[in-house]
Order: sequence, then C-alpha cells, then structure tokens
Amino acid sequence: MRLTKNEMRQALRLYAVTDRRWLPAAHSLREVVASVLDSGATMLQIREKELDDATFLDEIRTLQELCTKKGVPCIVNDRVELAIRAGADGVHVGQSDIMGRDIRAMIGPDRILGITAKTVAQARAAEASGADYIGTGAVFGSSTKTDALAMSVEQFRAITDAVHIPVVAIGGIHADNVRRLAGSGAAGIAVVSGIFASGNPKAAAAELRKLSDELFSAR
Repeated sequence: MRLTKNEMRQALRLYAVTDRRWLPAAHSLREVVASVLDSGATMLQIREKELDDATFLDEIRTLQELCTKKGVPCIVNDRVELAIRAGADGVHVGQSDIMGRDIRAMIGPDRILGITAKTVAQARAAEASGADYIGTGAVFGSSTKTDALAMSVEQFRAITDAVHIPVVAIGGIHADNVRRLAGSGAAGIAVVSGIFASGNPKAAAAELRKLSDELFSAR
C-alpha cells in the first residue's frame, strides 16, 4: 500500500498506536481497534513489544485484515521480518533499528516506511533512506517512554521545514493539548495513551479526529 505524499498526509491525520496494557476489561485488542477505526482513526500502528513472535504474528494478521476492510493502513512497529511475513502494509522503525540495515530494501518499494527522527539531521537521513513519513516527539512528554524528553514546537517545526515528506507528532498528545500543535507543520498526530488509556477509546478517537481535522490540512 504505497501512498502518494498527499494520501500519506491524510493517512497520518489520526494515527492510533496500540498498547494492550490499557485495554478495558474483557475487551480484546481487535474489538478496541475496530471501535477506534470506526471513530475515525486514519492509520494504525501495532506496537506490542511484550508479545512473543508467534503471538505477535497472529495479532498482526488479525489487525491487518481488519484494517484492510476499513481501508486504513496497518503499520508494524520495529519487527520488520514479522511485518513482512504477515503481509502488513508497512513498518515503523526507530534510529536503533536502522543501524546497518537498509529497511527500504528489506520491505520493498510498495510497503510504507516510517522512521523516528528527533533532529533535523536524522530527519534528512530518514528521507534520503526512503522513508514515506517521519514520526517525531515527544511533543508533550510520554507516558509510554518515561525517558522521552519533551520537544518544543519550534524544534518540531525545524524538522517539518527540513524535509519534503510528512511528519507526524507523537508523545503525550490528548484532546486538551493537541491545539498547541497548530502551525507546527505536522501532518497529524500519533496517539497511544490518549486513546487506549482514556477509558473510552472510541469516544477519545472521535474527539481527536474532530480536532485533528480542524488543525491539520493537506498541503
């Protein structure tokens, strides 16, 4: 599912990133993801670092099938080989994952490639290595990565100005602070706890989609 630049910007509008630690009682990840997609999430990243390979492979296949039915790209965090085996739409990797590896060559030309970049130099290198989009932050700190340092809007803007591919903001984003990203150059928001730890992921996704539609528009 290779997208055009404009299609990628649209897909990044509300990028839901999973974390099963916050699932409501008696609800499966598939059930919660389905409700989030119904509420307007435009892309899904499966980020489940604690699962063994076999379980994670099954989870990817399950959620990929769901995303395909909804017409939403399904991205796998870090585990490139499993993403390929499962037929995922793409992968998202961090700086430590790209050391000594050509991820674009591994996944081929048709899958989506997202790369985390926290500096202008890293962002430019990611673009040169074939990334379709960049994820950067933590714009408001992070509840999933306690060592993540907050990034100023000015620092974020410097990255969006330095590259020609879309940039999505991540880190501590929720309905009460997302408006602070106005004018940042972001294509959209990637949200973990603001959706999955909200107590009502369906409602949280709907509110965030409404806000993101107001703040971010295709360029």
